[in-house]
Amino acid sequence: MRIGKLDNETLARLVLGKTGASREEVITGASIGEDCAVLDFGTCDCILSTDPITASADRIGALAVHISCNDIAAHGTEPAFIMLTVLLPPSITEDEIGEIARQSDAAARELGVSIVGGHTEITDSVNRPLVSAVAIGRAAKQGAKEAPAPGDIIIVTKSLALEGTGILAEKYADKLRRILTDEESAAAKAMLDRVSVVKEGVAAGRVGVSAMHDITEGGVLGAVWEVCTGKGVGAEIELTSLPFEDVTLDVCAFLGIDPLRLISSGSMLIVTRPDKEAEMTAAIEEAGAPGTVIGRVSEAADGIVLIGRTGERETIGSPGPDEVYKVVFEEERNQ
Repeated sequence: MRIGKLDNETLARLVLGKTGASREEVITGASIGEDCAVLDFGTCDCILSTDPITASADRIGALAVHISCNDIAAHGTEPAFIMLTVLLPPSITEDEIGEIARQSDAAARELGVSIVGGHTEITDSVNRPLVSAVAIGRAAKQGAKEAPAPGDIIIVTKSLALEGTGILAEKYADKLRRILTDEESAAAKAMLDRVSVVKEGVAAGRVGVSAMHDITEGGVLGAVWEVCTGKGVGAEIELTSLPFEDVTLDVCAFLGIDPLRLISSGSMLIVTRPDKEAEMTAAIEEAGAPGTVIGRVSEAADGIVLIGRTGERETIGSPGPDEVYKVVFEEERNQ
């Protein structure tokens, strides 16, 4: 099978629906387009999310914390606790293990999150470090959210493809010297320091959203498809509104990668009512994350559409494997 997370059709056919016993405490369970599970814990709701980090070894400890905590923030909730499962190949050194722990500790302290447990193991089942995190948050009891409706605006925070650009800039630093100056290379690598969306997610939750999604594998188009499909609506996205930094476009063009489908941790997708646009953009800007309106929700029958530079319309389909796997794992396979 193809490298990357399961495509949504395969996920729905083989996995979803096979989720064990039905429990009355489950408010939100496993489904396409949902970043978190929500459980009724009586006086509060427990928010949970899990994610593995496989494509980046250099900053795997920090990314494992940030990416899972981002999903909690996509519920509008501050993450509080995290557990880490760390699987390491026999070739790992003690210094490398210590560096993963140091990164995880620093990222958790930055977010005010406590690492409360996990598991660490050396195994020949992996050929590179793999860290899987479970993040946990606690939220006040909430009523049902308003569902996305035609006319709602779609906002993304910061710049798109921050994580993907940073991963590629670190892994292919020598090759990218052909097109990047030292300053541009440093700026691209530093994008991995901007992957947290916790502050803007919590700020957006206070204003009120009809949907929110951390943009990860599959990039911005994958995130739009997952949210809209999961909520039963369509969307129109304006290509010229998508906020990419020049260095991202340069790296993607050189490596033959589509930036619209490149992993984009560091940017939150926010859907909200049009009358909240000014309040929302002000709130997330105060949280340090400029927002850009990239499109609007439409009727489900209209589909999910990307409007090009000259007005051409392209239907967005189910996301395939993330673009980062085209080069990261393909090169390793050929070595």
